[in-house]
Amino acid sequence: MTCRWPWRVRKCTGGKESATNAVWSLVVPLKPLALAKSRLAAAVGTSRPGLALAFAQDTVAGALACAAVADVVVVTDDSLAGAELARLGARILRDVPGAGLNAALAHGAGAVRRGRPGARVAALNADLPALRPPELLRVLDNASVFPRAFLADAAGIGTTLLSAAPDVELAPSFGGPSRARHSASGAVEIALLGVESVRRDVDTAADLRTALTLGVGRHTARYSARMQATAYTYDSQTRSGSVLLDDGTPVPFGAPAFDAGGLRLLRPGQRVRIETDGEGTALHITLITLQTF
Repeated sequence: MTCRWPWRVRKCTGGKESATNAVWSLVVPLKPLALAKSRLAAAVGTSRPGLALAFAQDTVAGALACAAVADVVVVTDDSLAGAELARLGARILRDVPGAGLNAALAHGAGAVRRGRPGARVAALNADLPALRPPELLRVLDNASVFPRAFLADAAGIGTTLLSAAPDVELAPSFGGPSRARHSASGAVEIALLGVESVRRDVDTAADLRTALTLGVGRHTARYSARMQATAYTYDSQTRSGSVLLDDGTPVPFGAPAFDAGGLRLLRPGQRVRIETDGEGTALHITLITLQTF
């Protein structure tokens, strides 16, 4: 059997699954893509839904590649996201409560345990594009010795993972300063170094820059590459010119695309963010502005 991830060899070959042999079901909540990652809108414009999907794809792919993960349940009402994540191997569950993030997580955890009573369950954010399976394995192994445990996000304010042992209620309280709420609820904070990829959720342009530096999965890498280019030529009289995509392909842009980005001037060599439409030879730029991530 050929492993998709190089760090998944032990799992693929039937070796020891984890340090504790604990097996987990992960529940990943995902808003409809049109509403997801709203704080990124200023930085990425209309690319936001596609980027949110790429984040979720890399999160699910990384989680499924972790030796301690038996399955991933994604709670979402977005049909496109559901289809793409199911293709990766996730089980898709409709957000029947429709009452927000924590209700969706409780719904997902309940569905897991109806099918597998006594399962270890963990809630995981859907925006961890740099997620590395070995780091997730360390977090889950550490969590397995506590009734409930959580991992704070990189900012130290929110939560990226919350776990519950068999027969223990997950009791999620995500959103805003959830680190304090989860701690107050009795969950133990996981104190580990070297698990930055599990802490690095992406809400802002700065978060995205950090995630890209860490090294994101193939879906986010491919999608973000389509959003970046280098200014190649520019004519101030016609407000048109061309850019070089990161693979060296030149693509022209016209005055409408330049005006849509709110720029006054563009210098060859500047890094730019672009929004595009079409594919292949039909690809054209609809907006060009300075890169902010």
